[in-house]
Amino acid sequence: MTGHRARRTTCGAVRTASAGALAAVTALVALTGCSGDDSPSDAVSKAASAARSVGGEASAAASSLAAQASEAYASATAAAGREFDEVKGGVDAKDDVRVGTPATERDGRTTVVVTVDNTAGSAKSFLVQVDFTDRSGKRVDVVLVTVSGLAAGDSGQATARSTHDLGGEVTAKVARAVRY
Repeated sequence: MTGHRARRTTCGAVRTASAGALAAVTALVALTGCSGDDSPSDAVSKAASAARSVGGEASAAASSLAAQASEAYASATAAAGREFDEVKGGVDAKDDVRVGTPATERDGRTTVVVTVDNTAGSAKSFLVQVDFTDRSGKRVDVVLVTVSGLAAGDSGQATARSTHDLGGEVTAKVARAVRY
């Protein structure tokens, strides 16, 4: 693992949009009595239902909140797509990438080690999209990591770190990877 450096890139849209949305979800979830094991999308749904039963302005707020959460995930995916679009001359390298077992850090964020193998004949860099999913398979976060300047035949690692506390049990998978 000599001659390379790793950097982690988060999709800013998730950090910005979901932070506000998740704060609002937390407040609405407290009203519905949801447990900590619910996924953010389940919490949004339950909070929206509770707010609809209250009616009026709360219903509109819940609908707006659900739309914001949905937009945050769509925005994160779009931001990741833009990062991949900026890579010139990249080739699919998903088969050269694997993720470890996710772990929750003290701050509540989820991390997972991403390992890449450079099977090319020269030094290459890798851009990897890691999707964190909840128990039902719903995507709850998108994180990009880069391993730069990896020598031919070498392996390198980076750590994908969630942009927020994902709560509950999550899995990680490689959604996309390019070598360039």
